[in-house]
Amino acid sequence: MKKFLSCRPAILLAGMFATFMAFVVVWCAGTTFRAMSDWHLYLFNIFAALLLTLPAVLARKMWVQIVIMSLIDCLLVSNLMYCRTYLTAIPLDSYLLAGNLADFTASVVDSLRAADIVFPLITVLTAVLAVRAKKQWDWSRLKYSAITLAAGVAAFLGMLPYGGFYKEYDRLAESCYYSTCGVPIYTVGGHLAYSAMSTSAVLTPETERNVAQWVESKESLRSFEALPDSVGQRLNLVIVLLESFESWLVETRIDGKEITPYINSLVADSTTLFYPNMLTQVASGRSIDCQLLLTSGLLPMLNSVYSMKYPATDYPSLCKALREERGARSVILTCDKPVTWNQEVISRSMGYDSLIHRGSWVIDEVVGNPAKLSDGSFLRQSVELLKRDGAGIDGHPFMLTFVTYSGHNPFRLPDNMKDPDFMIDPSRYPAKMVDYVTMAHYTDSCLATLVEYFKSRPDYKDTMILITGDHEGLASDRASILRSEAAQGIVSPRQLTPFILLNSPVPGRSDAVMGQIDMYPTLLAMLGLGGYYWKGMGQNILTEGRPEVAISSMTGEILGDTTDISPAVMQNILDARRISDAIIAHDMLRSQDRNAR
Repeated sequence: MKKFLSCRPAILLAGMFATFMAFVVVWCAGTTFRAMSDWHLYLFNIFAALLLTLPAVLARKMWVQIVIMSLIDCLLVSNLMYCRTYLTAIPLDSYLLAGNLADFTASVVDSLRAADIVFPLITVLTAVLAVRAKKQWDWSRLKYSAITLAAGVAAFLGMLPYGGFYKEYDRLAESCYYSTCGVPIYTVGGHLAYSAMSTSAVLTPETERNVAQWVESKESLRSFEALPDSVGQRLNLVIVLLESFESWLVETRIDGKEITPYINSLVADSTTLFYPNMLTQVASGRSIDCQLLLTSGLLPMLNSVYSMKYPATDYPSLCKALREERGARSVILTCDKPVTWNQEVISRSMGYDSLIHRGSWVIDEVVGNPAKLSDGSFLRQSVELLKRDGAGIDGHPFMLTFVTYSGHNPFRLPDNMKDPDFMIDPSRYPAKMVDYVTMAHYTDSCLATLVEYFKSRPDYKDTMILITGDHEGLASDRASILRSEAAQGIVSPRQLTPFILLNSPVPGRSDAVMGQIDMYPTLLAMLGLGGYYWKGMGQNILTEGRPEVAISSMTGEILGDTTDISPAVMQNILDARRISDAIIAHDMLRSQDRNAR
């Protein structure tokens, strides 16, 4: 050991390898340690350490290695922070969107953990030991380069029995148990290489056959989806996407107080359809992924954010189905900037007639860090706009989508906006939980302004209102919250959002499992749009015998009982996300191509 510590190249190499292994441990602690049982992990991380130490060995400059290690620290910590919310590494195309982080500063800071300090500490320790080393550059450049090359060749050859790097990474990405293992095994560099290879892939005859076979199989499985003629009598649809709103908030009391008294009253209405066990299926796109699931009936991409990578794809949608069938107008309203998640472009691709965004509102009341228009002001001004000029929907059937913001992490509501009758004892519950339920209670109180307006309209009898969370909210905080005895029995360990449909043609309540992908076909049927060419990748929740299961896009978790599901149905569900990727990437549902066939 003494001899080792006197050799500068050995110290720099050991420091680089320690950095990668620290990343592996911290990543796996937040996901799964299955990756550490794979021998490829150690080979690829050794190769990465050798490769990234090579510039310093060739240049004989210690500062080169310290700069590289510092940059790698930033890269690894950034991906860990991203993983704590999205359970994946940063998508390749998202590196070009770093400027958007200015809108989510508080969320970024909230994703830091004490364990992240280990990375700069390793770099500092490496620098100190390297400075003190007696044998400064006694390693041969040629021999070191040869060793690095040999490690790279060994890593490459080790992949051949598994079909090569891409196929093996792809197998991990699609596995329910290994979906988060690709990054620690092949490093962030491997993740980026896989993403680049995925997005540059050309449409092959094999892919076309696979998609066609999947769609044919899906259609054959729809034989149990026949619905009564009484379903589908609604002309209009209103969608309210509540930011980070989880299902357990509904009908729950804390310290004897209802968290969501207004929503509770809506759920209790005899015309409401309520499914509390809807599994979140968004991925790294979060809110914009929910819009894909709900509006287009497609699943989020494995390694890209569809709205950034494929904004020009011709997405099928509820908007387009309503326009084709009824000449309906569709408008999306948000208090975000039009560039956030490329909302302006993707809303056009999905068939919305207009986007009403942040620049349309008077910023008179703000929530969050950075501050954005509060839910209360946003919904109030939305109603005022509808009363004033109809937002372009007057005289037409319509689809309106409202995207709220206040419920965004870190869930801090200004004291002057808190309900004095809903004050939770912060000494009894985790601080994050208190902030979260306080914000949910606030959003619930704001919702009445919008819903009661639509109930007062003469066309309400023809209008459905869907209230749902765009995705789960607690992310990596869930585990720490559930360590509190007071939180257990209140906070759900599952990532569930509610499906609440007001004025539903088929009201009722069910505790059956559904996924967010099931919203699209359900609404398509409820609106009487069964003739639309794209039926979605999910199942109508009203059909008898449907598979009551859902798969998380972030963790690969299968929720629901698969015992009585046929192998054909289960395989169709398991293959759906891979097929969705191909459909989006290769624009396989483009309308003119469909009309030409």
